[in-house]
Amino acid sequence: MSKLSIGAIAVAIALAFSAGALAAQPMSKDAYQAGKDKIAAEYKSAQTACNALAANAKDICMAEAKGQRKVAKAELEASNKPSDKTRKAVSVAKAEAAYAVAKEKCDDKAANARAACVKEAKAAETRAKQKSAPSASTSKTESVGEYADDAVITAKVKAAVLNEPTLNSAEINVETSKGRVQLSGFVSSRADIDRAVKVAKGVEGVTSVKNDMILKGTQ
Repeated sequence: MSKLSIGAIAVAIALAFSAGALAAQPMSKDAYQAGKDKIAAEYKSAQTACNALAANAKDICMAEAKGQRKVAKAELEASNKPSDKTRKAVSVAKAEAAYAVAKEKCDDKAANARAACVKEAKAAETRAKQKSAPSASTSKTESVGEYADDAVITAKVKAAVLNEPTLNSAEINVETSKGRVQLSGFVSSRADIDRAVKVAKGVEGVTSVKNDMILKGTQ
């Protein structure tokens, strides 16, 4: 599947999610159960794929599968019961999932480099969790409509980054609050940071872009 197609799917998913958020209604019991069943089926399929691998490649694959399942469950809860608490849980799940994968990838490095890698990944997780805490200005005043708009903007920025061949989208996290986009994660060069910020600023609806991306190997 092309990057463009994946990007279009990401936006479509966000639009569908935001429509549900605007209604501010819980999912039906059947829809909720269907969501749970789909997550379980996708995790089982991922497990099967991972079992074909060996050594640390298998460990990384399993960490990714577990992380995706964790995030999917949090997103399902946020869809079923939209609130600051469930939305924060999604951000926390993403941070923990990213850390689990990064930690496994660190195992491929030598002793000292591995320790630094784990420390770097942990610092990124901590930063992501701190940023997920709702501020006083948004925790109770942000309307469902505003959250829906932010979900669409986030999806569009992610799609734009995904479609940019010079960027590694898997390492760039996107959060949006009232049109203000925050980019975080690890990138390989200053040029990548500048390019990601430029791409985000070019997305319709984005009012500002805050850069919290970190160059690999630095803190």
